[in-house]
Amino acid sequence: MMDKIPHDELVAKINEFTRISRERDLTEEEAKERARYREEYLRRIRQSVRGNLSGVEYKGNKK
Repeated sequence: MMDKIPHDELVAKINEFTRISRERDLTEEEAKERARYREEYLRRIRQSVRGNLSGVEYKGNKK
């Protein structure tokens, strides 16, 4: 379900929860939802980094 959310919307939702948490304590449900959004964000970042690194080839030092 979360993998269908565009990246910009995902970040906006995380930022919204951050803004709310500065004004008041999050409810238990809001805290759980924020954790789900954060985990999805981190999953995407990890996937992106792995994809980028898989194309890197070390050729060593040429002297």
